[in-house]
Amino acid sequence: MSSDMSQPVNARKSNTGVSPRRRAREFALQAIYAWIVQSSAENDKLAEVGAIEAHIRDDPEFAGADQKWFNILWRGVTHQADALREVFKPFVDRPIQELSPVEHGILLIGSFELIHQIDVPYRVVINEGVELAKSFGGTDGFKFINGVLDKVAAQARSAEVARAAHAR
Repeated sequence: MSSDMSQPVNARKSNTGVSPRRRAREFALQAIYAWIVQSSAENDKLAEVGAIEAHIRDDPEFAGADQKWFNILWRGVTHQADALREVFKPFVDRPIQELSPVEHGILLIGSFELIHQIDVPYRVVINEGVELAKSFGGTDGFKFINGVLDKVAAQARSAEVARAAHAR
């Protein structure tokens, strides 16, 4: 038995060095990006989620992702997008329609995790959002993501953020 077997499945790294949960976030971002672009092009907030999901699942690398986590993020964001936008809207410096689809998708994922996945520490959520922005976003987009998600965390998880600040 390798030492890798002692870690939870979500913590094991793939041969690319990326955890299955991070891969799930990457695939969720790709799906949400397609959904945002398709929705705005068709002026239909319920763009064909089934076709987008099928396309993502067809990717050979999807097998290396935490598929359960992908489902949670994908379905949670697509079903609650309007409410999630209201959460981060006060902290963005421009209309949501002017956000890049990558930034928009990352903020939707991060807000969803901060509000609905309280088992994931807020610092992890913010860090994962920053890493997605570094990988998929514009040059300094990660700074914007960090600032907005930090403010969402302070609002959505005030007790957790306060405990972390007190512990420093």
